[in-house]
Parts: sequence; structure tokens; C-alpha cells
Amino acid sequence: MKKIVSIVFGLLILIGCNTPKVKEQPKENNLSKSKIIDLTYTFSKETIYWVTAREFELDVVYKGDTDKGYFYAANNFATAEHGGTHIDAPIHFSKTGQTVEEIPLNRLMGNAIKVDVSTNALNNPDYLVSIKDFEDWEAKEGKIPDGSIVILETGFSRYYPDKVKYMGTDKRGEHAVKELHFPGLSPEAAQWLVDNRNIHAIGIDTPSIDYGQSEYFKSHVILLSKNIPAFENVANVAQLPTKGFQIIALPMKIKDGTGSPLRIIAVLNQ
Repeated sequence: MKKIVSIVFGLLILIGCNTPKVKEQPKENNLSKSKIIDLTYTFSKETIYWVTAREFELDVVYKGDTDKGYFYAANNFATAEHGGTHIDAPIHFSKTGQTVEEIPLNRLMGNAIKVDVSTNALNNPDYLVSIKDFEDWEAKEGKIPDGSIVILETGFSRYYPDKVKYMGTDKRGEHAVKELHFPGLSPEAAQWLVDNRNIHAIGIDTPSIDYGQSEYFKSHVILLSKNIPAFENVANVAQLPTKGFQIIALPMKIKDGTGSPLRIIAVLNQ
């Protein structure tokens, strides 16, 4: 009897060894079921730049059929680092801050929240996002999670690309700086975020994280000195929920860059 049991057990082992393994199915890409929102304005002659910055220029090198029988198109472009949807690298306002290519990628992608201050900001182009705005958000949604990317909605993106409505003036040059009017983040709120919350980056739907009438750009200095990059001229912010989404914000990898055009998207949880 023991011999028979031994033989049967051996056969079972052999059968198990020779049974073809079921091929593991590849995991489905979560992005295929996610809603993706483009938060980037197209770069063109309509793109809004700071009043002293070089605007976007596209030079057509060639576009048409060639004598070889194929179609060919190529352009040159030139522009300032800071304009349109773009990133402010920490070195922009911090001597020891990271340049564009030095920013860790994990600061440019991850879980995000949106703080909507449009009710107040649309009635006041000089509105400053306050500590209270963040406290009110947390009273409803809970503490801002560590490592969050914070997106500020002022509502001003509805005016883009109308320069007068969006930034207060369509004039250019140093004299136009005094005519800039658009909301931004108060220095007090910037300091509160640095001291009390651990955020990876911050973005806003206006030309600057500091408001238009800022002279000393204190919010820039406070945030960038802590290597917290800023995204400016962020588009389609009104389409974002208050939380439950991720941001992917990838700039052109410019060596020693103080800023760069940015392709930024939001991936909404389903």
C-alpha cells in the first residue's frame, strides 16, 4: 500500500511539473480609464508673456512638397523662459535654488488639490490668497496631504488671452509693470505653507504666483527659497475637482534654466 501511495504521489508531482502555466495577463494601464485634462495653453503669437519678456516667435523654415516627392515641414521658435504656461525654477528667485534640470521629478508629479478662491478674486483683481483660504479648504476637505501639488483657482483663466482683462494691460515695457492687476498668493500664506505644510509644488491660473502689483515678489522668494517650484498661467483649472487627482508637469529640460515652457496635465481618479 505504501508503495502504491508513493507511486501516485510521484505521478502527481510529475503532472504538476508538466502542466503549462497560465500566462499572467498584463495589468491594465490605469490611464486608459482616467479622465485627463490639459492644463496648458497653446504657444502662439497670442500667448501671454510678462510685459518685459520676449514673446513667442515661430519662424517657418519650410512647409510644402519637395522635389524629392515627399512633404516636409520644419520651424524655428524663440521665446522667453517665463511666459505662457510655464514653470518657475527655484533659482529664479533663490541664489542657491535648483535650476530647471535639477528639479526632482517627484516634485513635478503626484497627488494634487485645488483651492478655489474665484468668488473673491473675480471681484478684486488685486486679491491675495490668504491663510484663511487654506484653513477654509481644510475645514471642508481635511489637512493638505504631505507631498501635495497645490493648484490655486482665481477664475482669471476665463479671460485668457485677453491681456487687458487677464493681466490689467496690453502695454509692454518697464512702464507697463505698474499697470498689472491680477490675483496672487499672499506672502503670509506662502510662509504658512512653508512652515506648516509639506507641499511639492504650487500652481496658479494667473501670470504670476505674486499678484500683479507686487514690488518685491515675496511669495516667489519664500517658496522658491525652499525649492518649491511654481507653475504659472495654468489653464482649465475650473475643470478640476477640489481633490482626487494627480498632476504631471514636465518642463523642457533646459540646463541652467530659471524657467521653461511647461506641459502640464491633470489625471482625475475614476
